[in-house]
Amino acid sequence: MAVYAIGDLQGCYDSFRRLLDKLEFDPQSDRLWLTGDLVNRGPKSLKTLRYVRSLGETVVTVLGNHDLHLLALANEIRFSNNHFDSLWKVLAADDSAELLDWLRQRPLAHFDAELNTLMVHAGVPPQWTVQQSLARAGEVEQRLRNDDYIAFLEKMYGDKPSKWSDDLSGNKRLRIIVNCLTRMRMIRPNGRLNLTHSGPPEAASRDLIPWFDVADAAWRGTRIVFGHWSALGLLIRPDIIALDTGCVWGRELTAVKLTRKPKVTKVNCRD
Repeated sequence: MAVYAIGDLQGCYDSFRRLLDKLEFDPQSDRLWLTGDLVNRGPKSLKTLRYVRSLGETVVTVLGNHDLHLLALANEIRFSNNHFDSLWKVLAADDSAELLDWLRQRPLAHFDAELNTLMVHAGVPPQWTVQQSLARAGEVEQRLRNDDYIAFLEKMYGDKPSKWSDDLSGNKRLRIIVNCLTRMRMIRPNGRLNLTHSGPPEAASRDLIPWFDVADAAWRGTRIVFGHWSALGLLIRPDIIALDTGCVWGRELTAVKLTRKPKVTKVNCRD
């Protein structure tokens, strides 16, 4: 059995299917890990959601910030503009309710002990171990799966608090968990989030570092797979695999076979 991790799809259905063909993906024996952001800027968010859902237990996808935005948009909590009109097609579809219900059941973090690999959309703060990351993701997952999930979505947006504390509670605690797992790129050495810089790391101010470069991070010893950061691009190290290679910007969609020596497969994107 092969396990392939694939970066942000963002509605780029055609590129996704070409990548699976190139991998010779067999849903009977292979497995897919998707780093989230199934939807938004690309032209075929609806078709992407339908296809990923149809794969059943063959695929694990974590929630990204754009997936959460779709859930908020569906409940009139946030509005979109013409740049993201593929989301409106999802909401107008006959099977919209079923797709959205399926989406909000997805995890925010996934761990495989045999592969010693954790997948999230954006990152893991240096204060968290792998088990703590899963537990805190679970706090948000539980709220999303509850009948009162709309009340959570209404309080989800915002950049504060900017640093994790075990003393946080309520919506502030859930908000920073979401921001860490789905929005984080750069942080300060003390662990305070910076949620404004989206360019390459070398273009950031000197007081900021990539979240994965904090030397004494509690999650060290486990490999982390993530997407979200298209300006970072493909980065493979023993401790991390960054997979957002900017398909929606006309660059590439990338799959990595999760073995001891990861094997990279790419397709050019023209969606």
